[in-house]
Amino acid sequence: MRVPVARLRVELAIRRTPTHVPVRASRAQSNRRFMTPLPNEEQRLALAKEVIQGFDDLQGVHPGHRPAHAKGQLVAGTFTPTSEAASVSVAPHFAAPSTPVVARFSDSTGLPNVPDNDPNLSGPRGFAVRFQLGEHRHTDIVAHSTDGFPVRTGEEFVEFLRAVHASGPDVPSPKPIEQFLGSHPKALAFVQTPKPIPTSFARESYFAVTAYKFINAAGEAKHVRYRLLPEAGGAYLDAAGAAVQGPNFLMEELVTRLSQGAIVMQLWAQVAEDGDVVDDATEHWPESRAQVRLGTITLTKLVPNDDPEGKRIIFDPIPRVEGIEPSGDPLLEVRADVYLMSGRRRRAAAV
Repeated sequence: MRVPVARLRVELAIRRTPTHVPVRASRAQSNRRFMTPLPNEEQRLALAKEVIQGFDDLQGVHPGHRPAHAKGQLVAGTFTPTSEAASVSVAPHFAAPSTPVVARFSDSTGLPNVPDNDPNLSGPRGFAVRFQLGEHRHTDIVAHSTDGFPVRTGEEFVEFLRAVHASGPDVPSPKPIEQFLGSHPKALAFVQTPKPIPTSFARESYFAVTAYKFINAAGEAKHVRYRLLPEAGGAYLDAAGAAVQGPNFLMEELVTRLSQGAIVMQLWAQVAEDGDVVDDATEHWPESRAQVRLGTITLTKLVPNDDPEGKRIIFDPIPRVEGIEPSGDPLLEVRADVYLMSGRRRRAAAV
């Protein structure tokens, strides 16, 4: 089985307008509110460092940028819950009339100048949302445009990254990545899942990587997976259509779109049934599972690229809010650690 290694390397590997809005917070507030401190466990820290090193080996180090989803744009708006949301979780943003949000659309890879229309850009695009619950309080959703993840654990992800790095064009077949994918069928399925280029970040669907446990006022618990679906519907380019676009067309389209009106995304929860695996991001639940519409995310303004607080945001995959708990998925901790460590490196480079 042969795998296009160049494509895998890329996969893993705006101007200001009146629609910009700053993310306002004092320096003291921003230092306290973003994420919990790094853990003291040496094994967890070592694993997070290995993941970051894997990205660095593949794509190089780009100071001031994320090692994955480096190219992106922050936007701001509000979340308005449905009446049904409060019945499945006591989370505060499901009970409030509305909650301010800051979100980030992004390309895959850690390459800050990757063309939006690169035909080899077969990695999922990203969409992260921060619900600003009050002073020093927030909860986030971190999602991407492919439903699922290639591996179950951080250790397997390190193996995956290393296999890609070791599979250069001069390496004879079977290359390390071919061997890895041959022994990890779910990773192979993820890599082979079509990832077409959308006409707009606002015409793409996004899926949280892991499941979460919702708890309602009666103490009842349900495991769910987030889906963020565009109200405008999905729309994608074929190869010819993508080839005529500019290298920054998705970022520029956000400017144009927001100057003409809001981007509206519907937040849904797919609900697990008894027997569904809830702690493995490679496992898919049947499409027949019930889905609950939790609310509407209405994005109205761009956050300036030079906004200091916008640059500091580190999205957190662990919910850390009443009514929403982790599912036990082992990816949650390593992702949170990687985001925090790489975020600290990004901030240090900016200083």
